Amino acid sequence: MERLGTGIGWRPEIADAVERIPGIDWVEAVAENLCPGHLPESLLRLRERGVTVIPHGVSLGLGGADRPDDARLKALAERAEALASPLITEHIAFVRAGGPLTASAHLEAGHLLPVPRTRDALDVLCENIRIAQDALPVPLAVENIAALISWPGEEMTEGQFLYDLVDRTGVRLLIDVANLHTNHVNRGEDPVKALDELPVEAIAYVHVAGGFERDGVWHDSHAHPVPQPVLDILSELASRVTPPGVLLERDENFPEPGELERELGAIRGTLEKARTAVEKEAEGKTVDPSLPRPSGATGTATATTAGTETGPGIGPGTDPARQRLALAQTALLSALVAATPVPEGFDRVRLGVQARALAAKRADVVAKVAEELPEILGAAYRPAFLAYAQGHPMTGGYRRDALDFAEHLLLASRPEDAETRRLLRDWWLERSGPAPLSGRPAARFARATRRVLLRR
Repeated sequence: MERLGTGIGWRPEIADAVERIPGIDWVEAVAENLCPGHLPESLLRLRERGVTVIPHGVSLGLGGADRPDDARLKALAERAEALASPLITEHIAFVRAGGPLTASAHLEAGHLLPVPRTRDALDVLCENIRIAQDALPVPLAVENIAALISWPGEEMTEGQFLYDLVDRTGVRLLIDVANLHTNHVNRGEDPVKALDELPVEAIAYVHVAGGFERDGVWHDSHAHPVPQPVLDILSELASRVTPPGVLLERDENFPEPGELERELGAIRGTLEKARTAVEKEAEGKTVDPSLPRPSGATGTATATTAGTETGPGIGPGTDPARQRLALAQTALLSALVAATPVPEGFDRVRLGVQARALAAKRADVVAKVAEELPEILGAAYRPAFLAYAQGHPMTGGYRRDALDFAEHLLLASRPEDAETRRLLRDWWLERSGPAPLSGRPAARFARATRRVLLRR
């Protein structure tokens, strides 16, 4: 396993600071925010200095019922090759549902949602990861995610689920200790037990991040300082294995460079203390060199978990499992974003918290990708968008969502102020692009919409 050292999540807002912070061995960049032919100058300078850059995907949806999209896999591969990266990382999550498998509308979560820890979900995830591994030019590592909600009827712990996943696919793990803390607070899961069950030898690197607690719910915000409980879990992990790399994540509310340096120092200090404690414990112990070294995994999951694979290859198709998983994930996502009934067995209160969090995140991201909208609408932007989101699930990306939101307001003759409405109309017309080829229903609708808006 390649030694990475200490790293930080590269974001455009802190690009200059990242270049100046001493002791940065590597960085991680969100893959979807990079264009291989037009990489940020900051990343190119870091590469010239010998700093490793790893693309971190957020939209592949390996835990979803559908097989990985070829175009998304190709895009990830192109970014890894452009950055000469030794690794690509993604998440054990689903991010969309619906579509042909369920004969229902396609829905986008705009967020990483947990997969059920069931044999069906594991079978599908294993096949999806094998498909991704075959398409990517470098090894893949997948990350455990934070969750507000729990699936009913789960058949494995997180550690057992990950142990079987590694055993069946050989995939590497990106362990986020902040997410283990989140799941401890939100789902009552013991992070020490999870670490005991993990195949720690498969760890590619580790994430560390901050969050906040509100009304008994931990929000993995990546916008707050790293709390001591997260560092304690990092210490627990480091007492079992020396992680090849540890990375500080920060996505919002960026502090001064000095604060980032202090957080990195706390991470290094935690690792050093754990290493010293292990060395002291080893003193005085006699180890028979003929004995095999422990793998670090003590979970009960084995390679014989019932599934659809036989040996290293893929056996009978996973279509039945995909169908069942698709129905379950679509029902959950629809309840979260389209106000349909809560599926049986889920905590209604907790689903309400998750639904509000998804809507709030959606409003925040749309405000970023279409920053003119909050400027045009002012204080009315957020309440207007949240009201819109209640009845309009996201079916495309955030940029499409911004256009659809503006169109929705204009067709309803809003805002009431004529000048504000004119600015919004001009913004929409400029970005909605020319009408598509004639003759298609979507094209006819787009042209009709434009004619209505031009009359307002």
